This record gives sequence, C-alpha cells and structure tokens, in this order.
Amino acid sequence: MSSRFESNATTTTTAATETQMNRELFGVFGNRDVFDRLRSSDAFDEVLSGDGATVGIRDSSLDHPTRSARYEGSEGMCVVFGELIPPTETDNTAEWLLERYARHGSAALTGLNGSYLVVIDHDDETVVITDPLRSWECFYADVGGVRVFSTDPSTLTGLVDDSAVDRDSVLEFLHLGTVLGTSTVFEEIRRVPFDGYLTPTDTSELSRFTYDPGSFDYVDELATRLEEAIKRRAGLPGPRGLLLSGGKDSRVLLSKLDIDHCYTVGTPGSREVRAARKVAEQYDAAHDVLAPDDRYLRGGDGKIRCAQGIKESLHIHHAGYDDEFDVASMYHGALFDTLLKGYFLERDGVELFGSKLPSKRLHPNPNPVDSLLDTLGFFPDASERIPDAVGDLFGDITVDDPYDFLRRRLGTELEHCWSRTDSVHNAMDLLVIKNQPVLPFRTHLADNYYESFIAADVDLLEWHLKTPPEHRHDRTFWEALERIDPSIFHHRPPSQPYSSTRLNQIERFVRRKLPVLEPFESAWPDRDDVYDRYEMDRELFPDRESVHQLPVRQKLRVNDLRWWLK
Repeated sequence: MSSRFESNATTTTTAATETQMNRELFGVFGNRDVFDRLRSSDAFDEVLSGDGATVGIRDSSLDHPTRSARYEGSEGMCVVFGELIPPTETDNTAEWLLERYARHGSAALTGLNGSYLVVIDHDDETVVITDPLRSWECFYADVGGVRVFSTDPSTLTGLVDDSAVDRDSVLEFLHLGTVLGTSTVFEEIRRVPFDGYLTPTDTSELSRFTYDPGSFDYVDELATRLEEAIKRRAGLPGPRGLLLSGGKDSRVLLSKLDIDHCYTVGTPGSREVRAARKVAEQYDAAHDVLAPDDRYLRGGDGKIRCAQGIKESLHIHHAGYDDEFDVASMYHGALFDTLLKGYFLERDGVELFGSKLPSKRLHPNPNPVDSLLDTLGFFPDASERIPDAVGDLFGDITVDDPYDFLRRRLGTELEHCWSRTDSVHNAMDLLVIKNQPVLPFRTHLADNYYESFIAADVDLLEWHLKTPPEHRHDRTFWEALERIDPSIFHHRPPSQPYSSTRLNQIERFVRRKLPVLEPFESAWPDRDDVYDRYEMDRELFPDRESVHQLPVRQKLRVNDLRWWLK
C-alpha cells in the first residue's frame, strides 16, 4: 500500500433502489449531501461523515464488542463492518483501529484479526480495506463523478446509468458457477481486489496473503491455532446453533463451544444424519434433522441476493430452513477443507480399473486449470447446449469452445497468483481461495445471524501460508483434531470409517466400483432428486423446454442469473 491514499471525489444525481439485505455497509467518497442524494439515511442504523467519505451502516450487532463498530471524532472516522478481534480488550474496535492507523499508517493493517471490511478516513487519506481473505466482498461503481461502494451489489444496480451486462462474466457464471477476479455480471460494477483496498480513484492489492513455507510441527501448530481461533469466537449471543454434518470439520466446534442446538440437512435415518446425531449427543447438544424437501433448493430472493450475482446460490443449503433455526448465533466450519486440508490440490494416485485411487501425495506435475475444471462446476457436454437453451435471455453467449474459454479465463487468473507464491501447488490453492465458490453459504448466515468465520482467523491463515502444500491434507487435520480432543472421533465420520486415510480411500473406491456394495453417501442431499421430485422445471421454466435438458445445477444458475438481470 502506498503511504498516502487518493482523496475525495464529488457529486452525482442518480437515485438508488431500496436495500434488501439485513446487514449492509454503503458509502460514498463524498460529503453527506452526496450520500443523501443516493440513499435514504433511514435505511441505516447510523451514518457517519469524514473529510473524504460518508458511510451508512445497518447491522443489528453494532453493540457487540467484536462486531461491526463505528467511530467519528476530531482525528477522523472509522467504520468496521463484520468482525474485528483486537489483540487487547477495547470498548470500540473502530476507535482502536483509527488510533492505531493514526500512529502507524498502513502498517496498522498488519495482523488485524477477523472477517471484516473497514473504512478509514484520516487526514487526507480515505480508504476501504478488505481482510486478507476478502471474506466480505465490497462492490463499487463510479456514478455521476463520485465513487460509491456497498457490500450489497443490488443497491448499486439502480445507481448506474447504464448497467450493461458483462458478457464474459455471464459466460463464467453459466459455465462455471463463479465470476472470476474482480468482475461482476454488470460492466459498471466491480469488486475490491483480493487482499486489497479501494480509494476514490483507484484500487490496489496488499501483500498480507503471501505464501512463505517453512518447517515446524504442522500438526501441533494447527491444533494450537485452531483451538485459540475457536476460543476467540466463543462469546456470541445465545442461544447458539451449529450446522453439523457427520464429517470432521464442524464437530471440532461442537467439542470446544457451548452449542445449544445442532442442525443437519439430510435424509432421516441416513448414515450421515445418524453420525451427526451421535456426535451431538456426545457433546450434550440438541439436534434437529432438516429433511431434503423442496426447501433445500428454494429460499426466495434473499438466497439469490446473498450469492451477489457472482456465485451460484445452490451452496446456501440452509436458506429454506430459516424458520426452523431458533438461535441467535450460528457457527459453521466453512473453508476448513480448502485452507487446512488442501481440498483443491491435485493429488497423485494409482490407476486401477479405469479410475484413479487417490493419494495424499501431491501430483509432481499438476495442470492446475484442467484439474480445477474437473473439480469445479463445469459440465462440458451440457455447456455446448447453453446458447440454444438460454441465448434469448442473456444475449450473445455463444463461444466456439466453452472448455477453451474457461481454460483461458482460469489461466489468466492463475497468472495473477504468481506474485504471491513460487509453487504451482500454492498457486492452485490461491486461485480457488481468491474465487471461492462456497462463500454465499457464509454470506447468508452472516446476514441473518450472529456468525463467526473461524477459518478467516489470522493465525489459521498464517498456518496455511507457512505450511508446505504437501502437509496440507486430511491426515494433518485429523491428527490436529485428536490433539484438541482425543475423543472427537469416538463416532467415526460415515465416509471415513478408519483412522487410516489410505484405507478410507480404498473402501470408497471399492464401494464405488462394486455394484453389490452401497457407496458412501454424499454429505449433502441429492439436488437432482429434489429438483425432479418437486417438478421444479414446471415452476421455474414452465415455457422453456430447451432449459429442461440442462443439468439441474446449470438450470439453477440460469434462474439466479435471470433474477439479477431481470
């Protein structure tokens, strides 16, 4: 970051649409008059003004000591949106951060812990800064000579004079389910970069999320850091809930937090649900099963809005069950698999009966783009049919070869990763982290409950950045959990009946190949089954037979995109 940020912009005349999300940060690089021409102050809990920016914040957690906060005084203005955990006890994290910034400048950002956006207005510097993980998106547009920004892109679409569609972003959304980089499906609306910041005239990146592998006790460090990260977030208001699967990630939260109620989306009586119930009973928490009926794929406008037009909303598994969550706070284990277990790293393996039996060893010469296309939501055959199925909805979306288009787009994003690492494996992980497809899951929780993004803890991010990729795998994570709680696997995850990763992989392989054996169940219900059982084609696309031939996941993307572009 430069030592000084750009200064203030000026005026505009456009009116905004009403906001819809429960929590929002909205601001302008301008004075209060500019703000009031764009948005009604009544839409926010508080509006604050500095010399270079005016910011409105709407968040029911404003009075919690580690949550959203605001401060304005003679030395400037600071707004914290989300969660910021200071190293020492303070009554106001926004005031603490502004004082720190006044003393240390941009160095004050180093080591900030939490999942946050911050706006700082001090002297002639005005800046919006993401956390290192960009776990909160910040969208911005230049409107009538002034730059405006918001955590909710739907509030910006009504401000731009010509919200033209970004064709490449639409193609990425339809074919991959994720808009890459800093784009959105609208040409005039962009995102603050990963590990980056926004000024009145510019955007740039910081270098907090940079790989620096070293040698240490990876298991012990992970156990210590994970336990401390959970402890730092133990004080959320009750009653407290947990989205619990039968697997490993979420049960560590149950073992260390005072959880009142667990919720599992799954078929009653299934192995996954039975395992989750046993784990909840082990730690004396109530447990509810949320059956995979039509609510699993529905969730209303709020579900699609929380996907923000840059990710597919299907990952928000819980949205349709909100009326059953009788809790104030909701915990989850999102991104543990990516940051702590190397889920997207390409592993070596042994070819057997036409399939690869995976290993925890990394592939010696991976092809990151091709590997990720196999892992992410790309359907090569179906993608060929998309222009004929929905071209009249979204304009010219024909490409000669969708596979080649995505390879080029992902290849460009991969090139942007090399400045932060010199390892192809770390670059591969970073490519996914920068474009993480499942973040809408967390966004929806954070918009409706007290929520804490434990995986974004600065010490866990440091573990990820310092641990060589060959040590980021299931076994390291497994051993760390056992150090935290030796009885944590008293009830085994249904898809991992053995303590040996290799034996689990072999049994999974054999069950998949032999028809006489039942394969391991997925952690989530079968969306194709739910979609067909409730005849959702008739509801979503009653007069579009061409769409009916697409895979369910692509049909849901079409529905999402149609909502944003209507």
